[in-house]
Amino acid sequence: QVQLEESGGGLMRAGESLRLSCVASGRISDLAMGWFRQALGKEREFIAAISWTGMSDRLANSVKDRFSIARDDKKNTVYLFMTNLKSEDAAVYYCAAGRSGAVSDNPADFASWGQGTRVSVSS
Repeated sequence: QVQLEESGGGLMRAGESLRLSCVASGRISDLAMGWFRQALGKEREFIAAISWTGMSDRLANSVKDRFSIARDDKKNTVYLFMTNLKSEDAAVYYCAAGRSGAVSDNPADFASWGQGTRVSVSS
């Protein structure tokens, strides 16, 4: 399993944009990667995932018009680009490395998880 470290969270205003980064300790080029989030008092929810090739991705309906995911395997890094932030986007965001290269929105298909980075959004 790889170690994952997220960064980029912070206090934002509604309507602003933010980029989250996830750096892996090892090679992730053959793994799908994903982002999940957990808001206070709520269950962890799927946000975005990208296949090992980067040619396929999946986004949650709640964010698909505002968020995007990308990967840079040379840097062992995955990004979550967030635009037009809303108050409901406030959560701890977690990066995850898949058990395979296929895109999935199921947490059970991800083997490694980071500690999370917090995003707060003020209206």
